[in-house]
Amino acid sequence: MAELPDNPRIVIHGAGSIGCWIGGAWLASGLDITLLGRPSVRDEIAANGLTLTDSEKRRIELRPDEVEVGVHPKLLRQADVIVLAVKSTGTAVAAKEIAKHGRKGATVISFQNGVSNVETLKAALPGFTVLHGMVPFNVAHMGNGRWHKGVAGTLWAEDHPVTRVLAERIGAKPGGLTLSGNMTGVAWGKLLVNLNNAVNALSGRPLLEELGNRDYRRVWAAAQVEGLELLKAAGIEPAKIGPFPPHLFPHIVAAPDWLFNSTVLKLYKIDADARSSMADDFAAGRATEIEYLNGEVVSLARRLGREAPVNAAIVDLVRQAEAGVERAWDGAALRRQVLAGHRGAAGFGY
Repeated sequence: MAELPDNPRIVIHGAGSIGCWIGGAWLASGLDITLLGRPSVRDEIAANGLTLTDSEKRRIELRPDEVEVGVHPKLLRQADVIVLAVKSTGTAVAAKEIAKHGRKGATVISFQNGVSNVETLKAALPGFTVLHGMVPFNVAHMGNGRWHKGVAGTLWAEDHPVTRVLAERIGAKPGGLTLSGNMTGVAWGKLLVNLNNAVNALSGRPLLEELGNRDYRRVWAAAQVEGLELLKAAGIEPAKIGPFPPHLFPHIVAAPDWLFNSTVLKLYKIDADARSSMADDFAAGRATEIEYLNGEVVSLARRLGREAPVNAAIVDLVRQAEAGVERAWDGAALRRQVLAGHRGAAGFGY
């Protein structure tokens, strides 16, 4: 690894919702940031500037002339650090772009969903330092150059000399980094939380409204319990990335409304503008990251010679929705469809 300069040049590869939020927050912290994204994002920021808001009522406003946005991967040549925020479905293409245009010795930090992207990147980028990052919150594109972080939480990244420098530079400002030496555990801990992305998308409702319905939460809890059983069989300990230990979280998720509302909703500060990235994919008619979310649980089960019927059923419903079949499920109907034949798994009543 080449020594990181005092003012490292950072390119955010994948300036979508997460990429724009990280890039804007880091830019406001004084880091040298270039966004690499679609022409539509470039044009929107050129017309409106870049505004970040969050559930804690904070607001960052950057003028158009303060934000550098490009659309060609050749911008990667200038990067000391590449923050990868493309959808997991675009990892292979992004890796080829980095290999072609990036400078050998640069650091790549993957802030993507799922648990397998880092290994894919390491195999494709032997001349680069690849680090694992994690985003525990949702970001919604509100239009007119504004991106909104609708859930509380801070970024995580693999503990490494490069991320230590970045963490020190950013400090406690928005976009600050929590460093960990166990990113495999962190990634699985986050994935257990992210198993709700598909439930939210299938509900057709904003995140706060969906979470207010216990039937939807019971589907999410069942998917978590199934994942926890498989992780235990695989000898993987998911990390605690929020206020609740992973093994207790499904019980809290599936609890009566009064208990859930006074714990999870209060602590996570979820607001009315929050929605899952998969719901955005449904709305835009894009392919989803389901294989990198519930599909990761199904893949783990397959490697263990076992089954994951709850998560497999959710994957099937998302695939059907991608094909234009039913996209908005009533909570009780979704619970019946997904949990039919699987109630009481792991001794947990659904």
